[in-house]
Amino acid sequence: MAFRLRLVPEKTNYDFFGWATVTFGASVVAVVVSIILTIVLGLNFGIDFRGGTTIRTESTQAVDIGAYRAAITPLNLGDVSITEVFDPNFRADQHVAMIRIQAQATGEAITPDTINAVKAALQAHDPKIDFTSVESVGPKVSGELIKTAIYAVLAATLAIVCYVWLRFEWQFAIGAVASLIHDVVITVGLFAVLQMKFDLTTIAALLTILGYSINDTVVVFDRLRENLIKYKKMPLRDVMNLSVNETLSRTLMTSGTTLIALASLLIFGGDVIRGFVFAIFVGIILGTYSSIYVAKNIVLFLGVKRDWSKPADGPEGPKGTQFATGK
Repeated sequence: MAFRLRLVPEKTNYDFFGWATVTFGASVVAVVVSIILTIVLGLNFGIDFRGGTTIRTESTQAVDIGAYRAAITPLNLGDVSITEVFDPNFRADQHVAMIRIQAQATGEAITPDTINAVKAALQAHDPKIDFTSVESVGPKVSGELIKTAIYAVLAATLAIVCYVWLRFEWQFAIGAVASLIHDVVITVGLFAVLQMKFDLTTIAALLTILGYSINDTVVVFDRLRENLIKYKKMPLRDVMNLSVNETLSRTLMTSGTTLIALASLLIFGGDVIRGFVFAIFVGIILGTYSSIYVAKNIVLFLGVKRDWSKPADGPEGPKGTQFATGK
């Protein structure tokens, strides 16, 4: 017989909604605290949202991002992002890098003297390096990027709500949007507390969180709808517990394997992608939690349609269904 790994038993009877008011209340408090901390502490905006200067370099030597960063760090320029540019049209000995330096306190762009200092520092490491372009992004453009990022998150959330509303019922849509707001707001609050760099890659991570969270929520919603049709006389709380228990193994396996991969990237991925990976890592944990304790709690509080026309296979549900405490 083949060995099958199981994170949970094949059949579970945990009572996930025994403390529905407490778990939902804790989520509300966490969201409110996150909003307050974000307003009070502020976000550590990266170059994308704060403005700065981009320097494009080219050399016949391979780009060594670590060496470039070590050369620039003594200049104390604040947030510096260094990435290598890949293009199939480049020559074999053409190595291009983009160096992005945050706007300084004295103005929108770094001064010519600072640019010369950066050039001297890099030329000390690679005498053959050339500086092909220097471009600056001011606060006005950065402000427009912030607005566009907010619109992107809101548009994605609205599209998801419309999808859930059309596929299920309005109670499900309210639960889904509440869980998405819960995940995004708490993630942003953690960025404010930890003062991690918040840039366009973080926005991409937030959009990824929205997709992942709603996927997990819809899986349980689908099973809940099936069980509501099947067990018309079973109390709503018991139907919801049954649905979550039936999808628990799938939820933990999906989230667990994803978190293992993200943990590896978080530890070994380096500083460039750390903020992006951290946001998704936290978002998956929150999304798994909120799909049960936020989205389903709201459906439980609001009630849901129980009069579908499909005949009931089991009007009172499985005999002797009892849920063990598993808060």
